Amino acid sequence: MKDLGGLMKQAQAMQQKLADAQARLAELTVEGTSGGGMVTVTLRGNGELAKVVLDESLIEPGEGEVIADLIVAAHADAKKKLDAQQAQLMQEAAGPMAGMMGGLPGMKF
Repeated sequence: MKDLGGLMKQAQAMQQKLADAQARLAELTVEGTSGGGMVTVTLRGNGELAKVVLDESLIEPGEGEVIADLIVAAHADAKKKLDAQQAQLMQEAAGPMAGMMGGLPGMKF
């Protein structure tokens, strides 16, 4: 049963790498933009909206619907980038075992 001991060590090492990746994700921020840079949103690694920056030219009467649409589009852009970075970090942390974990709940690869 020497192999079992080796597997346990590998599992513990992978668990530590995944915990480290989770910590790095918590510190991560990404920006998404829309309207040619007129709207920028910043998301934290947990997906929380941290900041919205609007170009001053958007702040005119009657532009509310346009602003709302641009914020939604910028958020979608940032979320897409965040999902990609999260998947990459988790893939790196899981290493060769990533293929085995793809179907586990909460594990995006």
